[in-house]
Amino acid sequence: MPYKVAIVGRPNVGKSSLFNRLIGSRLSITDDQPGVTRDRIYARAEWLTKNFRLIDTGGIDLGDAPFLNQIKAQAQVAMDEADTIIFVVDGKNGLTDADYYIAKLLYKTEKPVILAVNKIDDLNQLANTYEFYALGFGDPIAVSTIHGIGIGDLLDKVIELMTDDDIIYDDSVIQFCVVGRPNVGKSSLVNAILGEERVIVSEISGTTTDAIDTQFRKDRKDYVVIDTAGIKKRGKVYESTDKYSVLRALSAIERSDIALIVIDGEEGVIEQDKHVAGYITDYGKGCVIVVNKWDAVEKDDKTMKKMEDKIRDEFKFLEYAPIVFVSAKNNQRIHTIFPAINTCYENYQKQVQTSLINDLIQDAVAMNPSPIHNHGKAQFNYATQVAIKPPTFLIYVNNPDFVHFSYERYLLNQIRSAIDFTGTPVRLVLRKKV
Repeated sequence: MPYKVAIVGRPNVGKSSLFNRLIGSRLSITDDQPGVTRDRIYARAEWLTKNFRLIDTGGIDLGDAPFLNQIKAQAQVAMDEADTIIFVVDGKNGLTDADYYIAKLLYKTEKPVILAVNKIDDLNQLANTYEFYALGFGDPIAVSTIHGIGIGDLLDKVIELMTDDDIIYDDSVIQFCVVGRPNVGKSSLVNAILGEERVIVSEISGTTTDAIDTQFRKDRKDYVVIDTAGIKKRGKVYESTDKYSVLRALSAIERSDIALIVIDGEEGVIEQDKHVAGYITDYGKGCVIVVNKWDAVEKDDKTMKKMEDKIRDEFKFLEYAPIVFVSAKNNQRIHTIFPAINTCYENYQKQVQTSLINDLIQDAVAMNPSPIHNHGKAQFNYATQVAIKPPTFLIYVNNPDFVHFSYERYLLNQIRSAIDFTGTPVRLVLRKKV
């Protein structure tokens, strides 16, 4: 599972500033996902060839929650989700009762804690770090999020504490997760999928996420379903943050090949559904749209088509995703999910011959030449596939700035019209010809 590092501390010590410094400076960020960072809570980074996930507990908004409850809730996220915790304190204002309070909470985690003393903006202020030894977390690391002082030392410590304990499955195993907003029937769907098969091989519990990987076999294919439905309730303040649930969903999506996004057939598509779907596209995962509770919908021979049209209209960015209609409660049409998953996975790892993709691009350009954009006209030289999961195509062009986003979308549509990529995103990368 991805190694997670949480940033925790009392308000106004610089948690979010440190988060921004870590994901925004030259740390070889592998994927600053737009769908993730819009919540300013979760980002992926790399340091010294090691990848880790950064959690900004400062991004969790608990509204008017009492001061200590707010701190406790943020620390609780770190306790539950993180493998290592960065405890940020204020080197200018010194040690406070709130720092001691957080320290007591972190002792209970029995997880590694790195103490970062922020606002040490020059060497003359190093003496301000000494009093923080009293917290009992070993040598504090002096940092300045404004000037970037000590960031390398902090990251070195993170890497030193990292372990390689990811669960690795054989390439033949199809990993899929079930995601969606609350009360759409995710748990019921997982139970229906597994209950119908009755061929569970094993359950592997995550060390920090409480996500359950259940491996099973159906029709001579091996699957792993990642279920994140078991979110623990910890009181009204703790429950009030939806972003705690988002953390679990993101972890599941990231580890999956295919994401099943569950829609409430009775209620239809709402804005929060599109928000969840955005995470799937951000991570470039295959997708199946599952309309649940279909048994509760009054239907005629046109109802399903109307719902499909509505979903296509609302999820324009998921136009490639197949749609299935099920009732997890009554165990109806569950069998329709697997052909959709299999199609998605086959296309998710599809490889296309270089000659074919070059012919497609040349034909597309000949049929509809690129218009002048940014005072120049794009000339396409060569195309090749450079990755799978999802299929990614590299196109060399005289100047990528000459390619309008609408023309890039046109090329993508031409590729999709010629090659079956049902269920998977397809990415184009434009690179200047040297």
